[in-house]
Amino acid sequence: MRRTAVALTLLAALSCGSFVGSQAVSAASAAAGSGGAGRGTNILVVGIDSRAGLSAAEKRRLHVGGKGCNCTDVMMLVHLSQNRRRASIVSIPRDSYVEYAGATAPAPARSGKINGAYAIGGGPLTVATVEKATGLHIDHYLETGFTGFERTVDNLGGATVCTDRPLQDENSGLDIGAGRHLADGNQALRYVRARHVNLRPGDLGRVRRQQRLVDDLLARLTAEGALAGPISTARTVRTLLKTVRTDERTGLDDLVRIGWALGHLRTDRTEFATVPIRLFDHRVPGVGSTLVWDEARSAALWEALGADRPITGDTRIQPVAENPAPTDPARFSVRVDDADVAAALRADGFVVTDTSATAPPQRPAGPPVIRYASGQEENAATVAAALPGALLRPDPELDGVLEVSVGARPVQVKAVTFDRNVADGAPVTGDRLRCAEAPTAAGAARPGSAGEPSGRR
Repeated sequence: MRRTAVALTLLAALSCGSFVGSQAVSAASAAAGSGGAGRGTNILVVGIDSRAGLSAAEKRRLHVGGKGCNCTDVMMLVHLSQNRRRASIVSIPRDSYVEYAGATAPAPARSGKINGAYAIGGGPLTVATVEKATGLHIDHYLETGFTGFERTVDNLGGATVCTDRPLQDENSGLDIGAGRHLADGNQALRYVRARHVNLRPGDLGRVRRQQRLVDDLLARLTAEGALAGPISTARTVRTLLKTVRTDERTGLDDLVRIGWALGHLRTDRTEFATVPIRLFDHRVPGVGSTLVWDEARSAALWEALGADRPITGDTRIQPVAENPAPTDPARFSVRVDDADVAAALRADGFVVTDTSATAPPQRPAGPPVIRYASGQEENAATVAAALPGALLRPDPELDGVLEVSVGARPVQVKAVTFDRNVADGAPVTGDRLRCAEAPTAAGAARPGSAGEPSGRR
């Protein structure tokens, strides 16, 4: 019986650092009391980017040889509803540009990446800064590290990782093929740490992979019949505390109650999201490239959590575009053999080369045809959104540039909306986030079987 604390274990274990001592919550949190100003329970889960205490052999095995920053590398805010029937898990990207808590007059407030709060004031300042940025009260705080994550996954018999195309990241050591794999702790660590993958590099893609791994592990354990009971919950929480540190106000009884609630949630009652971002490369002197939250959408997110409401389906948090595009039209090139269509697509933000000078004098009957190479499926779908009724045709002879051949039928060019927050962090329930295949049932192959990642390192 492990599922009662599995959710917290994996959320807390999605970190990139080594353990430090227990941290107290902020003075503001302590003064507010365990109930907080809002409804429900808020748990802040972080991981610290530090290599302290790791031997050279451990660094090589975990593929974490770089220099740590003694800052939070992973941050998740878990909101458990008052009626214990819903959990909302919101990832806060490490490069979020915020104002730190703790400044007192006449000293001016200091701003920086949210992960830097830990380096300045440890867990207490991290909690206080999140409270200041979100307006939410944090009831409990947990942190863990590299080896804690690895041991947790191994103790649970592995974790599911999935991708619709191969993923490689030299920095984390990730190298897996397309499909669904059962990974051991070391392989899963590489999967959740990867920031420089060949597909959608950056923190938002990594955060979504972290969320998917947690969700699929819970689904697999449910399929195996791992049900919660009070005695086993307490036993599991004691095991959890071997790899996860808490603040001084979070005890065994708190974790048992939280674990018990999480263990009884349906997957459609577990929500995952990332804070909506407005600027993805906001340069700040002395700080570097940062992420700036979308003020209105993030405020709606925190307001919904504070009011104990669901975050999925809330159009204030995630507006519904009239004609959404899965990829950014400014990020790839299209060759178009019609001057008018080329001009219209260019006006809509596409990078277009007009090839009308070499177009056939007699246009073929039918709608436009979009040809694309393998790996360009999402870009082709973006072009198709702009050209309603167009036909999609894979072409192995093409390179990374897509080609549009206009037929005799009149062409309508429709404006598209690309929102990176939709692609990598829109609120979604667990049943929609999990990997496509059914969870592994009891008795299925464990890590080390043919279903695991290739292990190329």
